[in-house]
Amino acid sequence: MDCRVYPETGDPWLMMGGGGSGGGGGGGGVGGRMLGGSFSHESEHDLAAMVSDFLENGSSCGGDSRCSSDSDSSFCELAHLADKISCYKGLQDQHGIDMLSVVNSLILSINCMDLEFMKCCSCNSSCIRFYLVKLLRLSGYDAAVCTSRWQGTGKVPGGDHEYIDIINYNDSGNSDRLIIDIDFRSHFEIARAVPSYNRILNSLPVVYVGSLTKLNQFLQVMAEAAKSSLKQNSMPLPPWRSLAYLQSKWHSPYQRQIHPEPEPVSDPFVSQHKLCAGHLNRVKSLIQFEMETDRGHLKKPASRAKVDRWRIRTP
Repeated sequence: MDCRVYPETGDPWLMMGGGGSGGGGGGGGVGGRMLGGSFSHESEHDLAAMVSDFLENGSSCGGDSRCSSDSDSSFCELAHLADKISCYKGLQDQHGIDMLSVVNSLILSINCMDLEFMKCCSCNSSCIRFYLVKLLRLSGYDAAVCTSRWQGTGKVPGGDHEYIDIINYNDSGNSDRLIIDIDFRSHFEIARAVPSYNRILNSLPVVYVGSLTKLNQFLQVMAEAAKSSLKQNSMPLPPWRSLAYLQSKWHSPYQRQIHPEPEPVSDPFVSQHKLCAGHLNRVKSLIQFEMETDRGHLKKPASRAKVDRWRIRTP
């Protein structure tokens, strides 16, 4: 099949300003370029208002909207998009495969007791990300938790997102940026998905490890797949599943942090991680299933020496 990468259309939301400060060390950045300064936003208010408006005015469905089955034409379209996902996964270079193996191994080594020592404020699986960053840095990688924030503009609600990056400085002093998202599939979950969409969703990596360029390829395909699935149920694409909103998560200004900023809490902090422990166990189970399923189909990780490219160097 055709595995060529087509250029993205001009997207007014891709480079929009963002809000919020993640606190801690580091600056902000757009598309991998570091920026200074702080931002302001009302992401929760924007998203809540957008959801309310969408449910009241934009989500009228036809009489067959409860039917979540594939039509012939949409099935062909989704099958084509599934081929694209398989193609993009198959085109991953050896460095990407090696780093994915490293990240997956480190996640599988984390246990629920480890999370109790990560005192994150308003923890929403942040403890898992910060503990993974700790393990990556102990392994010699310049890893940090990135918090991106953006203001709502037009039909795209404001929001924030937390992920991990690794910075590599090459011999010429320039840097490359590797993106890590520990629950990648959750960004594309939709209501009343048809079976073929769920198959595409489950074919995505559990944990995304790769460049922003490859990430954009997945985002474009999944936005089209979500639109096709929802269309079969006479449902419009919600703003928070649009390509513009998805891109905002990883392309908006961000702040890097190595350590979480704890906040005083009334209850023992162990209770704050109860949901996170369940999330960790779910991700670990999915990783193990993915490793068993992909065994023999993908390139095998190279020796550990092959990932030295991403170990910490000074510019």
